[in-house]
Amino acid sequence: MPTTQVPETPAAEAAPRRTVGLSSTADHRPVPSARRRLVPLLRNDDRFAGWAVTIAITMLAGFLRLWHLRRPNQFLFDETYYAKDAWSLLHHGFVTGYVDKADEKIVAGHTTGLFTDSPSMIVHPEVGKWLIALGEHFFGMNSLGWRVASAVVGTLMVLVMIRLVRRLTGSTLLGGVAGLLLCFDGMQLVLSRSALLDIFEAFFMLCAVACLVADRDWGRLRLARLVPAGHRTGADDWGPVRSMLWRPWRLGAGIFFGLACGTKWSAVYPLAAFGLLVWMWDAGARRSIGVRLPRLRSFVADALPAFGYLVIVALVVYVLTWTGWLLHAGEYERTLSNTQYGAYWGNYLKTDAKGFFGEAIQSLRSLWNYHQDVYTFHRDFLNDAKHTYQSKPQWWPILNRPVGMQAELGIKPGVDGCDAPADSTCLRQILLLGTPALWWGGVLALFYAVYAWVCRRDWRFGLALVGFVSTWLPWVRDDERPIFSYYSILMLPFTVIAITLLLGVVMGSARASSSRRLWGTAAAGAFVVLVVLNFAFFWPIWTGQLITTPDWLDRIWFRQWI
Repeated sequence: MPTTQVPETPAAEAAPRRTVGLSSTADHRPVPSARRRLVPLLRNDDRFAGWAVTIAITMLAGFLRLWHLRRPNQFLFDETYYAKDAWSLLHHGFVTGYVDKADEKIVAGHTTGLFTDSPSMIVHPEVGKWLIALGEHFFGMNSLGWRVASAVVGTLMVLVMIRLVRRLTGSTLLGGVAGLLLCFDGMQLVLSRSALLDIFEAFFMLCAVACLVADRDWGRLRLARLVPAGHRTGADDWGPVRSMLWRPWRLGAGIFFGLACGTKWSAVYPLAAFGLLVWMWDAGARRSIGVRLPRLRSFVADALPAFGYLVIVALVVYVLTWTGWLLHAGEYERTLSNTQYGAYWGNYLKTDAKGFFGEAIQSLRSLWNYHQDVYTFHRDFLNDAKHTYQSKPQWWPILNRPVGMQAELGIKPGVDGCDAPADSTCLRQILLLGTPALWWGGVLALFYAVYAWVCRRDWRFGLALVGFVSTWLPWVRDDERPIFSYYSILMLPFTVIAITLLLGVVMGSARASSSRRLWGTAAAGAFVVLVVLNFAFFWPIWTGQLITTPDWLDRIWFRQWI
């Protein structure tokens, strides 16, 4: 959201003197005053254009994600778990088991007699499944019903990306570029058209990061208003403390991080990483007004309250997302405590809890034990499992092993509109693969981000790097068990941010010559056009279009993509 610029005092507007040391940059330009540095980049002069671009690109993304969303009328990959879990949540309040051949019955239009009475052992939290259930509530237990929530959330993710990058750069143009890049990514498209959980986790995490960036602007603007121009701090001066405790954007970030963790546990890593980054941002803001020992003092004045906003709020939200489970804890206790999952369930179950608080405490204790069971499942059981589409996370950034969501092979010429030569066939496939031009360009942009953050001290590239590393490296230690490339959807927003920031550098600053700006803009525009053309080329195998086998082979660039 746009913010208001704080005007400088007349004294600060005076021509700067020739200075040395920290008063000048590497290219000998005067360093702006602390008050000037604290003011956000974003101005209020293009609000209409900003929202017009945002809405237009979001509508384009929505069209691409909702177009023929019903097709194919069958379960894609793990949709079979989450769509049925969501339907059970909707009708029972908790996830139950299901009868044999439930998939065939659902595809045929039968929605009764599908489930057993006993609860089912689920291995992911429930937020994403509740959102899928919301779509099923409005559209029924069919392919549109279980996919529409993903399509809506995937579309809104593009909107949030535009507003976030617009705030980061102060440019509506670059915000729109970021939205287009995310809109035209194949992995984001396919996940937005599938009832899997990862698109919900990515959306909530992006919203949380957008809130933290807005909080950075909000907090520094507030600090600039609280510190008079020309103010000099003493050795014991901490800067404003009590007036900086209320941080509404941080509260929003904590809520969104809680929802992200309530979709998949992997969101806890970026939560921890951005918590540390927020501390560094606050320390930098205090240092800019002259506070000494800024990291230590910011730890007390800012980091401890931030822990409450981000971690404690996220934990409370996470527990609340299990309300359906808690209200039916008795069913889980009776069913699962006597199975192989009951290793952690103790003798407390043999005595009935008394009163509201007694039952609440017992239910929370059972939920904790349930979490231990789920953790054991992921840690031990999956270590011995194998899957055709599992991949090594080390190579996710270069799209080493996509996931085949669905395939209909061997369609003969003349059947279902197949116009292949007589000696060939047609097929339909949905391949969960990112747009190669975007992802491979992102690798280069992330290398540049290291330089820009370390050498040029540009905090925005640091945001992209921290987000990318915290959503990527934690998976490397688990590379022996089945993990899939679409988990990298959490890395994608930060890849897009890094690319967009680099395109802004390529386009040149306002001080650059018109020739430099012209060629830079042409180069940046050429990359965006390349991504769009690459997206159009792969469109048939992202949306299950009928395609001849030779045309399909033209799009399978590597053996590992089969």
